[in-house]
Amino acid sequence: MTFDLVFMNHTITFTLDEKQTTVNVPTGTLLSDAAHLAGIEIGQPCGGQGRCGRCAVQVLSGNVRRRSTLRLSPEALEQGFALACQSIVEGDAAIHVPQQEKIERNLTTDRVAAEVQVPDGYAFEWSQPIRRATVHLNPPTMDDQTDDWSRLQTALRTQHQLENTTASLALLRRLGEILRASEWQISVIYSNIGSYEAPLFQILDIRQLEDLDDPVYAAAIDIGTTTVSLWLVDLISGQVKAQVAEYNSQIARGEDVISRIIYTGKSGGSADLQQRVVETINRLTEAACKRAKTRPENVIKAIIAGNSTMIHLLLGIPAASIRLSPFITAVNHPPILASREIGFNFCPDAIIDCLPGVASYVGADITAGVLSSGLDTAEDITLFIDVGTNGEIVFGNRDWLVTCACSAGPAFEGAGVVDGMRATTGAIEEVWINGETFEPSLRVIGGKKAKGICGSGLISLIAEMFLTGLLDKAGNVNLTLPTNRVRAGDHGGEYVVAWGAETETGRDVVITRVDVDNLLRAKAAIYAGFSMLAEQVGMTLEDVQQMYIGGSFGKYINVEKAVQIGLLPDLAWDKFKFLGNTAIKGAYLALLDTQQRERVDDIARRMTYIELSADNSFYEAFTSALFLPHTDLFRFPSVEAAILSKVESQRSDS
Repeated sequence: MTFDLVFMNHTITFTLDEKQTTVNVPTGTLLSDAAHLAGIEIGQPCGGQGRCGRCAVQVLSGNVRRRSTLRLSPEALEQGFALACQSIVEGDAAIHVPQQEKIERNLTTDRVAAEVQVPDGYAFEWSQPIRRATVHLNPPTMDDQTDDWSRLQTALRTQHQLENTTASLALLRRLGEILRASEWQISVIYSNIGSYEAPLFQILDIRQLEDLDDPVYAAAIDIGTTTVSLWLVDLISGQVKAQVAEYNSQIARGEDVISRIIYTGKSGGSADLQQRVVETINRLTEAACKRAKTRPENVIKAIIAGNSTMIHLLLGIPAASIRLSPFITAVNHPPILASREIGFNFCPDAIIDCLPGVASYVGADITAGVLSSGLDTAEDITLFIDVGTNGEIVFGNRDWLVTCACSAGPAFEGAGVVDGMRATTGAIEEVWINGETFEPSLRVIGGKKAKGICGSGLISLIAEMFLTGLLDKAGNVNLTLPTNRVRAGDHGGEYVVAWGAETETGRDVVITRVDVDNLLRAKAAIYAGFSMLAEQVGMTLEDVQQMYIGGSFGKYINVEKAVQIGLLPDLAWDKFKFLGNTAIKGAYLALLDTQQRERVDDIARRMTYIELSADNSFYEAFTSALFLPHTDLFRFPSVEAAILSKVESQRSDS
């Protein structure tokens, strides 16, 4: 006897903000997938692994099977809550979706283009492989019935000495309409895709006749795990005409690269993430073009930087091997592509050039960062770090370059912290604590009531708590101090940073022992990475002559506080240099100049990648760095001096 499993369709009604949406799905559908089909976005910051608990929904009625109840308290279960990414439809159901955390997209900046200096000596005619030519064609007649494409090739050959030209099928489909609409007077934008000795000229776009001084637009793009940035550039002048940025909408499917890679293993996951980042870039392009009073289809080239996972997800290339031993990418240097192949709203044949990466966790954002920082030409021994979800580090100078990546995780971006949040309005970004009363003073982004703590605020808070005795070297909260701001909580000892009456949510903003542990692991990974790279070349961190800090988050770090918690090495302050978003600056330089673009390839070839997970000594270095500021206090003389000063001050007071 055999039994056939019958999959029935069920009606699921979702309620969000008092608005109801109904969808029919078969037995076994995840609630998160059903919500997506209903047009409701439920955030899955852990990539749908059931680890974060932030996709919890309330089952008001119906038949839903919970595969996991991790992160749900007994009270929440009693109230009908379930994790959408771990709960399966087995019958009709009514689901209430709590108000979702909004990913604020309004990150576009009004920084003027004057902040970006066009490199000295830039000239469109010499620095660019792209050219624009005015072409005058004789219209066909009964006596001259040459086809449109041959007519254009002949004109390019006779008027501009372009012997070998080619075009895409997409452009050929538009050719006849353009020629006739422009009355056979056109501007042709092309690029040499061959060699100097054997040129082959690819026609990128054909337009109605333009003035040769009119802008030719291109884009420099940095796809960050958290933020996507885009600079709209006029290739004629080299000037940046607009700078825009917003959160990478992939965040809703995972706050770190590993979560996103895991999400690609789900049905439709890869396509979902690819669509999300393309849509993010298209929105940014529209915003930038609106400022520059042009249209996205006028963008004829883009240089893209990003970590290896972001490039794979953008191109829809399977990324599973990146997180599995021996941690190999599918491709470190993608070939040149056309805009239409990816889905950008640029000119269909726009050149899309993804910069080369080095390894699974050292990607094109780092090679671009090395280019813009000048590390590859520096005489001084330099330590470079891009501070973000991953801590990518480069050590060296013009003679040698070694690199590694340490999985810091998103803790410094607010994830994995009870009251952590991104650096938006309402985030506590700086903390000072009175050493006698243990009362904090706060600086909040936007000057409004606090909602949580962002990365720079967490660094500042941990440092202040350590120096005032609220935290011991191992990260334990001192519950014996005479203040009601320290207390025992559900996650161990905790410190109240802001009382509920002072916050926007009405709840206390706290930092817990678990939060501190997460932050200590993140900073330990980064510091251990520094130490291991130095050790690999027979040096110590004392040999570092200058330190470059890149990444959008990096420019907000308080060096003193970062040193005090052991995130950065204890160097003289004048050795630190904050460079901002080095990835997009490198993409911009590579966009402008073919020699700079070739230099990025050379940087990628020169960098020696060190896989830290294959070295047991990294684990030892990591373990030693799991303390404030480090097991070996002699590595941090300025912190040791601050501690001694505090002790002396307490003695004199007593």
